[in-house]
Amino acid sequence: MTHRFDPTSLREYDIRGIVGKTLGPDDARAIGRGFATLLRRAGGRRVAVGRDGRISSPMLEAALIEGLTASGCDVVRTGMGPTPMLYYAEATLEVDGGIQITGSHNPGNYNGFKMVFQHRSFFGQDIQTLGKMAAEGDWDEGDGTETVTDADIEDLYVGRLVAGYAGGSYKIGWDAGNGAAGPVIEKLVKLLPGEHHTLFTDVDGNFPNHHPDPTEEKNLADLKKLVAEKNLDFGLAFDGDGDRLGAIDGQGRVVWGDQLLAILAEPVLRIDPGATIIADVKASQALYDRIAELGGNPVMWKTGHSLIKTKMKETGAPLAGEMSGHIFFAQDYYGFDDAQYAAIRLIQAVHVIGKSLTQIKDEMPAMVNTPEMRFQVDESRKFPVVEEVLDRLEADGAEVDRTDGARVNTPDGWWLLRASNTQDVLVARAEAKNQEGLDRLMAQIDDQLAKSGIVRGEQAAH
Repeated sequence: MTHRFDPTSLREYDIRGIVGKTLGPDDARAIGRGFATLLRRAGGRRVAVGRDGRISSPMLEAALIEGLTASGCDVVRTGMGPTPMLYYAEATLEVDGGIQITGSHNPGNYNGFKMVFQHRSFFGQDIQTLGKMAAEGDWDEGDGTETVTDADIEDLYVGRLVAGYAGGSYKIGWDAGNGAAGPVIEKLVKLLPGEHHTLFTDVDGNFPNHHPDPTEEKNLADLKKLVAEKNLDFGLAFDGDGDRLGAIDGQGRVVWGDQLLAILAEPVLRIDPGATIIADVKASQALYDRIAELGGNPVMWKTGHSLIKTKMKETGAPLAGEMSGHIFFAQDYYGFDDAQYAAIRLIQAVHVIGKSLTQIKDEMPAMVNTPEMRFQVDESRKFPVVEEVLDRLEADGAEVDRTDGARVNTPDGWWLLRASNTQDVLVARAEAKNQEGLDRLMAQIDDQLAKSGIVRGEQAAH
């Protein structure tokens, strides 16, 4: 028995593909066999399995469990819920690993797998190893005594989210986007003081109202309307599998991922003065400056939830975040990205700071920046282009940070060019103090791309 994966499905941080085209039950079975084999060889035996609300998730779950048990692992099914609920199960139940079936914020016809192996992220080389094992049929056989049990952990998870809550009473809108976090959010708001209004908490893998990606402003239209109509203090939005948070203030303005991190850092640093706080290379310079101003140690790191989690463990950071809305708490929590928990901590942070979210947003330094610009480039060229740009810039004596691609500081501000780890795209972003400065930064990006034979063309879809 051997199996070949579609090469596009084995990504840097997880496995993901289009159901029926690049991903199907045979892939799920092979993932189960490889993961179980690796776990058994490392001395483990039990795996927690969860799934999101996509139409294809139950089918992939059944095949995954077949594979896990065939190679000798017991399975604890946690059922449908957000990815962080599966991470919570892996952290608290007597299991040695966990797998969530989820297409995250991709369109409804996608699905995939996010994995945790003995309490650490399973990514990069680990995922390539699964592909190699499948191609060689290098799988252990089970002994036929494997069990599959169910664990209903939703209430335990919700209870953990609000444990020790001290966040005051607010009027808040919650938009679950028909994603897997809906039922959890319905239970959560009943336990919180204040006035809460929820949108689209019924799980529907067709996403009939809007796409569940809170980093795209157009997906926040319903939440903005709710906040305005009900005169709410602020609004919170969740992606399809509940591991990324979006927010708007009382005036409907987006509070971006790096701005959320700046707010969340304040109470964290009061409890843990001088602590390291990590953000990805796409984050605003204003965030790094703010962390330093609060007495923290700001660290810029590579984009990608698995990479950030690994860096947190290395540095002992109590908090980390990405521009994309992944927020990771290790202070009083488990260190994984959990949008529901980040939402609770945000409410508490607003309370601790003692100002409305609208006022906090008002007081942030005004920056002019681009959204994340993504443009298609041939897979074989994406990393070489970034290297060429870096070499030219360093030869010119520019101030360059190589953490993840090229981040260039100039008197006007900064710009970033990096290759996506998951798609055949280059990603660019720029930020300046005014529009003229931003125009100059964009001209530098275009000039560097042109020198590598690339025109910043139509932006690729996510």
